[in-house]
Amino acid sequence: MYELKTKLNDASVLDFINTVDETQKKSDAYEIIDMMKEISGQEPKMWGGSIVGFGSYHYKYKSGNEGDWMKIGFSPRKQALTLYLSCDLSQHEATLQKLGKYKTGKGCLYIKKLTDVDMNVLKVLIEEGYNKAP
Repeated sequence: MYELKTKLNDASVLDFINTVDETQKKSDAYEIIDMMKEISGQEPKMWGGSIVGFGSYHYKYKSGNEGDWMKIGFSPRKQALTLYLSCDLSQHEATLQKLGKYKTGKGCLYIKKLTDVDMNVLKVLIEEGYNKAP
């Protein structure tokens, strides 16, 4: 059976964020932590070695594969801040048009820096992701 490599662990979120070299990205990471903490009412936890997550849920696919995943989370990656939202972003085109500069992937929102986006719109998307999570 397949085992997910990205799992909840006890590593320090602050230690991880402090390893981010780029000052702007580190500042943005702290701002996202504050926003996600406010929205979720949860403390940030490390998932794997590079994702900060909030809340969790258990899933089970028809294939029999199952595991746990964060309701919302992010990673301050080199190319962009990657936000993991538990919602189908394609259903939020009208909201995304108001966001600013971003890219999307399968279930992820990529932002170069927070000054590129409307923070109120970002908050709406994060809330939607948290509320849509199982």
